[in-house]
Amino acid sequence: MKIYTKTGDDGLTGVLGSKRLRKDDARIEAYGTVDELNAALGVARAHDLEASENELAARIQDDLFTLGAALADPNPEGPFHNKIGDEHVAALERAIDERVEELSPMRNFILPGGAPAAAQLHLARTVCRRAERLVVHLANLPDEHVPTPLLIYLNRLSDLLFIMARTVNHHSGVADIPWISK
Repeated sequence: MKIYTKTGDDGLTGVLGSKRLRKDDARIEAYGTVDELNAALGVARAHDLEASENELAARIQDDLFTLGAALADPNPEGPFHNKIGDEHVAALERAIDERVEELSPMRNFILPGGAPAAAQLHLARTVCRRAERLVVHLANLPDEHVPTPLLIYLNRLSDLLFIMARTVNHHSGVADIPWISK
């Protein structure tokens, strides 16, 4: 099977079902950015995350693939549309709560950085925020339907990625970099 199909040479791409959309369509931007987030997590995992963080990142990558499939399906009755639900959000919240317990309380904003894996998790967090903004945009367009749990998942995921970055720094013996207003 060839990797190139030439079907996108006209600036259109297929989504789940038979519909074709412009490559700059809000739906394509949304799930393309979720794919970018997934790749950013893959880079973080390549930085030798501890087993627990690596396992969590792998689970999130799987969720993000499912979330992207939901966004790639404009049909509200499609097979992936409701695959990300409240239980996925609850799992993210549990992961946040578990990690926060071992971290010192924040007294300042924290600059992205630290250990290489932590810095990559901070980058993934910013891609997650962009994905969230694009999904919100898509959800607010006429005749578009985005399940609410997708929005909540991305919002909670950005919080988790922040906490994961802090956890990686903590476990690496690298202090968070506080932002001090001047």
